[in-house]
Amino acid sequence: MKFGAYIFPTEYSISLVELGQRLEEAGFESLWVTEHTHIPTSRTTPWPGGRELPREYSCTFDPFLGLTAVASATERLVLGTGVCLLNQRNPIVTAKEVATLDHFSGGRFRFGIGAGWNIDEMENHGVRPAAKWKTLRERVEAMKEIWSNDEASYHGELVDFDPIWQWPKPLHRPHPPILLGGAAPGALRRVVRYCDGWIPIGTRAQRDFREPAAELARLAEEAGRPRPSLSIFGTERTDEAIACHAQAGAERVVFGLPSEPAETVVPLLARDAELARRFGESP
Repeated sequence: MKFGAYIFPTEYSISLVELGQRLEEAGFESLWVTEHTHIPTSRTTPWPGGRELPREYSCTFDPFLGLTAVASATERLVLGTGVCLLNQRNPIVTAKEVATLDHFSGGRFRFGIGAGWNIDEMENHGVRPAAKWKTLRERVEAMKEIWSNDEASYHGELVDFDPIWQWPKPLHRPHPPILLGGAAPGALRRVVRYCDGWIPIGTRAQRDFREPAAELARLAEEAGRPRPSLSIFGTERTDEAIACHAQAGAERVVFGLPSEPAETVVPLLARDAELARRFGESP
């Protein structure tokens, strides 16, 4: 099992480049960053994490630009979006951004995606909330066509374009692993249908993933495809939680870090590295 960290990168938190370098030096496998283009001031959509929406949700840097900076300052660290709100992005432009970052990082990019929870936010991007999952699926399918074909086209209900040329193709072939976030109804079937892995949050209602992991494996076998990977985001920092994730067959555990300056975050990295070592991993 591998260990990583995720953060909402902001102008007032630890430098993302410094964080990536410190994670790599300590032996962590990966760094993941969140995405919100904006937060509507209406605030009519309840935040799933509680009553008050943390400040960092409206302050995050662009994930692709941020991870490109980290890629230039590291050599081994896996870089991921956790998650990119793909249905709020143009798929042709995002296909180019993913391929570019994958090249700049030497094939180290992992493409975590999600449909989003903030109805006001997605409506500002022209996404109909009732169609958010269809929008996400069609954009993933369209991007796969772009990455896999010299002349790519896609004709869906919500995404539609005639043959195009676009290079470079991703360095990681046929494309970086696509990992679906969230545990909404139907999540496991969506993972099997058009993704390579599942990245649920481990600190909300669902904490024991042994049963859904077994169901994910069963669905993949029925579909005749390899078992998707499992990454647990924002896990509780206890031996019991980590052991439970290991029993579920998790490929990685990703610790959440606060959007705070280095003097607050760096000691937390040492604590997380020690927890990882207790499970026989490096750090």
